[in-house]
Amino acid sequence: MGKEQKDKTPVQELPDLTDVRAQIDDVDEQIQELISQRARLAQQVGLTKGKLLSAVDYYRPEREVEVLRKVLARNKGPLRDEEVLRLFREIMSACLAQQEPLKVGFLGPEGTFTQTAVLKHFGHSVRAIPFATIDEVFREVESGAADFGVVPIENSTEGSVNHTLDMFLMSPLKIGGEIELQIEQHLLGTMDGLQDIERVCAHQQSLAQCRGWLREYLPHAEQIGMSSNAAGARRARDEKGTAAIGGEAAAEVYGLRTLVSNIEDRSDNATRFLVIGRELLSASGDDKTTILLSTSHTGGAGVLHSLLQPLAKHGVSMTRIESRPSRRQNWDYVFFIDLEGHAQESPVAEALAELADGSSLFRVLGAYPKAISA
Repeated sequence: MGKEQKDKTPVQELPDLTDVRAQIDDVDEQIQELISQRARLAQQVGLTKGKLLSAVDYYRPEREVEVLRKVLARNKGPLRDEEVLRLFREIMSACLAQQEPLKVGFLGPEGTFTQTAVLKHFGHSVRAIPFATIDEVFREVESGAADFGVVPIENSTEGSVNHTLDMFLMSPLKIGGEIELQIEQHLLGTMDGLQDIERVCAHQQSLAQCRGWLREYLPHAEQIGMSSNAAGARRARDEKGTAAIGGEAAAEVYGLRTLVSNIEDRSDNATRFLVIGRELLSASGDDKTTILLSTSHTGGAGVLHSLLQPLAKHGVSMTRIESRPSRRQNWDYVFFIDLEGHAQESPVAEALAELADGSSLFRVLGAYPKAISA
């Protein structure tokens, strides 16, 4: 009886490959038409604002992040969230670049993690312009030669990039966004194996992030700090016995082989980057505010606690605080503070008004959408 029952089990028919391919072709045609329709609508957005000189005149980061949040909320698979986000980011980037692409300066040269952050945030249809220093990125955005800039601000294991913080003491630029990038450090070179490596060249932060691995597997190799991982990759390309540390972009740009993947000591190693621009953004619904403030060091004990009291009073969460020399006089400090919420919305607006009254120096450096994580 068991055998008879088994024989009666229906056999599931496999789909016809020709039919499936025909359906895929039909879907592809629909997708292409919808993308063209979206591009035409993007053109109409530009026309509603009159004659514009460039994409920056109608690029709205707060609107873009709102669209991407909806994309995440709608995603039911089978594609992962990060894959769907990347697809929509590229569509939006291409639509925006129809007249003229955004010009985005970044801490170069090509092949750095900062360039990867630019492409993650803005898509590949922008004109990414490398600059040798963080100062240059700020200057080019201030002058209008670049529409936006992208600079590193902190690493999850190595801490803050002080040079970026210090630039805000002198620059009128505003923070217009943040990018969180998972950092995967690879050992790169042209040699066949680790036995041929005499030295490893990389940015000091990357060397520090891989300190344990280098100590275990390359204890006799000289470690040489470079201005960037890309500079180290260039040297590895041109110099026998030299390896570099960097990401996939550096390997591709400089024609290097990935000798060992993921040599970072912590798998959760991440770097946060800031987008800098010339305007304060409107609220997106899920924002951060970054402020710069200072008070006289002669205010006595508890002066910082007193200064920050308005945040507690209005229930505003402080997610980060960093102190730096003010450069006004010896032993005088300023504080960089990240807050939950937008500077122009309650309760942050009320708290900031009180902070400004109690500070000798107060500036809102930016109010911007939180980085989308997927």
